[in-house]
Amino acid sequence: MALVSYVLGRCPGCGAEDKFGNVDVYGDHVYLGCGRCRYNERRYLPPVKKKVLYLDQFFFSHAVRGNEAQFVEAAKRIVELASLQLLVVPYSSVHEEETHQWAGHKELLEFIKSTARGYEFAPAYEVEQTQLNRAFDAWRSGEPAAYTPHRQDAFHDNLDVWDGYFRIEVGEYHGDIDLIRRLKAEAIEGLVDLFPGWRESTATFEQNVRLEHDAAAKGYLDAFGTYMTRMAKGDFDALSDSPIMATVVRSLSYRFPREEPPEGRIKKVIEFLASDHFTNTPYHDIQARMYGTLKDMVKAGAYTNRARSIQRLSGFYYDVKHISTYAPYCDAFVMDNPMAEIVNRDTVDLTGRYGTAVFSRNNWDEFLAWLDQLKNGVTDEHRSGLATAYPRLKV
Repeated sequence: MALVSYVLGRCPGCGAEDKFGNVDVYGDHVYLGCGRCRYNERRYLPPVKKKVLYLDQFFFSHAVRGNEAQFVEAAKRIVELASLQLLVVPYSSVHEEETHQWAGHKELLEFIKSTARGYEFAPAYEVEQTQLNRAFDAWRSGEPAAYTPHRQDAFHDNLDVWDGYFRIEVGEYHGDIDLIRRLKAEAIEGLVDLFPGWRESTATFEQNVRLEHDAAAKGYLDAFGTYMTRMAKGDFDALSDSPIMATVVRSLSYRFPREEPPEGRIKKVIEFLASDHFTNTPYHDIQARMYGTLKDMVKAGAYTNRARSIQRLSGFYYDVKHISTYAPYCDAFVMDNPMAEIVNRDTVDLTGRYGTAVFSRNNWDEFLAWLDQLKNGVTDEHRSGLATAYPRLKV
């Protein structure tokens, strides 16, 4: 006996009327059963290859408010394409961090989760560590320094499956919202206050990018050093309350074979952090290039008004984080104009380097055309699968 979600009619097994139908969808097939007897069937579905779209926070906030028709209409198209199994709009840990700073965040968070349909990126820190692990292994093996992003770096689950009928709840936030808001505001003000010094700097773009990479490596080593000092002093709370970045060096040191002498492991990790393998990890490559590009823009005369700069770059740190973490795993990324201006410059070239289409208000028509192209590409085989899996869905 099964709990039938979509009744199709008479059971082929026991003959009961209006008891047989779809129970649920499981990846590549529909499971059908009877609400009275044990009769069941499996009907296999054609393969799917879904596009991955990342929606920035600004998109969701406008869509939820409903004040601008362009966002409401785009949201409807996105929901439709997701239901047609053509598109995935995953939810990320960065969405959760940023959403809770908004008034009415519960409604906004629910909208984000419902659009995600249960699909979720791996946490940002995990994606970062995965990239470092792969790059470190390649460095140790003498493989080329170029890094090729793979979907499994950023997702625990296979995206190219047919959705089931029930959404799995994702994410739960705990933290001091007021503190995060205050620290965010202070951080942006601090960033903008650096601009006068940047305008006087003679450093080249390449030098600024190198400085960003050096600072990232130093951050890992300093955090690890603090952790080890605490442990050496018997402060074992370091195991639970140290920042996540304190575990990076330790995790890399564990990737040696057992026979590798322990005294040389940290030295080799330090060598890796100075290598092209490290700087070519997408997270650090994109992040360093975005900061270096912003410095170039400021030197060229952009962001001269302090108040406007603070407003325009209010989400800069979160934007850099989710773009550098997740953009390499997306077919398209919707972001606000300031970020699109940065990543479209030759010094970042997100599309050219990672194949990610970038959309913002400035090329909204192209975004809508991209969505339309997905729908127009539906094959007869796919339509047949939709009819089998979702009997009430209108295509």
